[in-house]
Amino acid sequence: QVQLGESGGDSVQAGGSLRLSCRASGIDSSNSMGWFRQAAGKEREGVATIQWRGAVGYVASVEGRFTISRDNAKNTLYLQMNNLKPEDTGMYYCAACRRWTVCYSDESFEHWGQGTQVTVSS
Repeated sequence: QVQLGESGGDSVQAGGSLRLSCRASGIDSSNSMGWFRQAAGKEREGVATIQWRGAVGYVASVEGRFTISRDNAKNTLYLQMNNLKPEDTGMYYCAACRRWTVCYSDESFEHWGQGTQVTVSS
């Protein structure tokens, strides 16, 4: 059974930094993973993905500010967020894909965490 648990969300001022963590069980390095976010009243959007072979990708709005990484020994996914902006506010979710599969869109991810709230004030 796959379980994903996010942590690290907080309220920060614009320009600040946060590091989100997603502790995973029931998956391993063969599962591609990603971070998604949903702002109030908006659709969920993909923020960053890391494929099982290591390739990473970001939505344009966070390129150069966010970094996705994973520690396979700890079965943990991270999202380092720097220079945060008010528009980064939202609930952040981590997600995992089935094994040996490249995943980008949220429809392709099978497992989801409960989310952690990030609030950035100006």
